[in-house]
Amino acid sequence: MGKFDLNAVVQQRTEVGPGLMVIRVVPEGWELPEFTPGQFAVLGLPPDAPRCDLADPDEEEHKPGSLIRRAYSIASASIAREHLELYITLVRSGGLTPRLFALEPGDRLWLGPKITGRFTLDDAPDDADLVLVATGTGLAPYMSMLRTMFPEGSERRIAVFLGARHSWDLGYQAELMTMARLHSSFSYQAVISRPAEEPVPWGGPAGYVQDLWQGDHLERVWGSRPTPESTRIFLCGNPAMIEDMVTILDDEGFREHSRKEPGHVYVERYW
Repeated sequence: MGKFDLNAVVQQRTEVGPGLMVIRVVPEGWELPEFTPGQFAVLGLPPDAPRCDLADPDEEEHKPGSLIRRAYSIASASIAREHLELYITLVRSGGLTPRLFALEPGDRLWLGPKITGRFTLDDAPDDADLVLVATGTGLAPYMSMLRTMFPEGSERRIAVFLGARHSWDLGYQAELMTMARLHSSFSYQAVISRPAEEPVPWGGPAGYVQDLWQGDHLERVWGSRPTPESTRIFLCGNPAMIEDMVTILDDEGFREHSRKEPGHVYVERYW
C-alpha cells in the first residue's frame, strides 16, 4: 500500500454469512471520541489495497494519493469505547467493501476521527415505545442502541423487525434472541423473502418487514396496536422498504420526522 496515515487496526473479523461480516476496529495512538448510538464512522483504504477474491474488477477511477472512504453505521455500544464494531455487506463492484473484505486481524486501515449522524434516539420521547425496522446491515445502528440501553436498565417497550433474503443473512440473530429472553419489554421478529431457497425448512414468517408491521405481531406481543401518540418508528435499510413503510405509516397517521416538523418516523437513507 502507499504511504497513508492508516491510524487504526483490525482487531477482529467475523464472516456471518456470504458477503456479510462484522469487523472490530481499534484506533492506534488516539482515543475514540464519544458518540451517540445510531451514528456512523468513516473507514478508508488506499486504492492499491488488495480486493477480496469475490470482488468484481475495479472499474472506478481513484485519485492518486487519496483514500477511498465510506461511512458505516456503528453496531457497538457507545459505552464500549475501546473499539468500534461495524456490520458490512460486500458490494462486489464497489470501491471500498471489496478491500475491507480482504483485511485480516492486524491489518491497518484509516478510521475517521469524527463520528456523526442524526439517526439517534435523541428526538424520540423517553416514554415512547420503539419499533426498529431494518433490512440487512441496516440493523447495525439498532444494535448500538440496544447494547447501550439494556445495560442502563431501559424498560421501554422495544420491537425489532428484521428482513433478509435468507436465514443466513440475519446478522446478530443469537444476540437478539437472547435479548428477547432476558428482557420482557423487548421482542424480535425476523422474516425472509426467499424461503424456498433454504436448505432446511424455514419455520418463521416469509415475506418482507412491511408484512410484519401490517400483521398482528405487535398486537400479540404488546396487546394493542401501536399509535402515533405512543410509538416512534425507525427505518433503516433497503430504500424500497423505507419508501413502502413511509407510505404505509403515513396512511396510519405516522408522520416522518424532521428538525423543522417533528414526527413519529425516523429514517436513515444511506444508499
